[in-house]
Amino acid sequence: MLVSGVTLVAAAKLAGAGGSGVAAWLVWRSMPDQVFRRKLMYLFRFGNLYYKINGYKGRELRSYPIIKRVSSYLDRTEAAFVLPVGMDPTRITENEWLFRQVFGAGAELSMSEDAKTFVLSVYSTSVAPFEYDAAEVDEYTPGLNLPIYVGRSRSGDMVYDMVEHPHLLIAGETGSGKSVALRSVLTTLIRRVPGLELYCADMKRSEFHLFRGIAQEVVMDAAGLHRIVLKLRREMRERGDLLDRYEVAHVNDLPIWDRPPYIVLAVDEVALLKKKADIMEGIEEIATIGRALGVFLILSMQRPDADVLDGKLKNNLTVRMAFRHADEINSRITIGTAEAAAIKQSEKGRLVLKLDGCRYVQGPHLELTAAREMLEPYRKVEPTASEAQAPREPAEEQDEYVEVGLL
Repeated sequence: MLVSGVTLVAAAKLAGAGGSGVAAWLVWRSMPDQVFRRKLMYLFRFGNLYYKINGYKGRELRSYPIIKRVSSYLDRTEAAFVLPVGMDPTRITENEWLFRQVFGAGAELSMSEDAKTFVLSVYSTSVAPFEYDAAEVDEYTPGLNLPIYVGRSRSGDMVYDMVEHPHLLIAGETGSGKSVALRSVLTTLIRRVPGLELYCADMKRSEFHLFRGIAQEVVMDAAGLHRIVLKLRREMRERGDLLDRYEVAHVNDLPIWDRPPYIVLAVDEVALLKKKADIMEGIEEIATIGRALGVFLILSMQRPDADVLDGKLKNNLTVRMAFRHADEINSRITIGTAEAAAIKQSEKGRLVLKLDGCRYVQGPHLELTAAREMLEPYRKVEPTASEAQAPREPAEEQDEYVEVGLL
């Protein structure tokens, strides 16, 4: 009896210890960082994100990215993972949408300079709508040749240089914030680029009246745009001759006394020009060779049109801002993924920025009256009485918005 009693006690202790071990393992397994690791490993396997190695007797071996760390902060959780040597990093960047499907809209990817280390940041907060602040924009744009202030992401303010990333497409449904973004981008360029030559073509006859007296030309029809395109094509030929004379590859390499100013052609609702072959040919030429010659495009449209954004033109529009899109097909035409279709109608000013991958950004809100006041010092010619009576944008096409609270 004594032996059996001791055996029972030992068994009870062993069971207790085993139970404690299982409980500890379950607690460890349910910790947030371990849950995050499992979701990330599931993503790698489900998305076939691995490097294939041919092993013994042709057996396929799969080498998955290695998760180095998972760290939690007040506003986000971060995971750093390293690709196996030989794995193409574009396999990750091209599937960034998959990370958002698994971890939510707050997921953002960044790649280090070694082309194998990635950091996945999953934010728990959104960026609230905010007003365009000239002082803050100036703070983020020093030293840039053609500064484009996009807005704020969860990781900070988004700014880039159009000289380095030429040409810009802005697309979005009526009321999504596209027109406000176009106004903000052009206002920043006018304020920050001395000597900028701006040409505006307003196919909707509703947006660019603000820039009369500032831009070299503001036209409202295809005939006026055709004239501008012909002028810019002649200018590009002359600039090409200038580069050849100095034997340099970019206008920035020319001596300062012979360096021409940057030129920006902004076209609103470019989709209306798809039957104007001569105009589209000129726009495609600017997109193809304009960067080296200092001539850049900013195109906008409500609904992306695959006939307009053919491969040649689309590939040269290296940066794209996609506001709310009606469906996944339109979103894929603009940015190659369906994410712009996921933006809600209430999320005014929110966009997907395609630049070294895709990320959600909140664009600044810039009212028409505020923009006019900012630009008044840059107005060289007062608009005529007829021009001053600018056409009003129809109510259903207004892109103005006032939002309170978080997205």
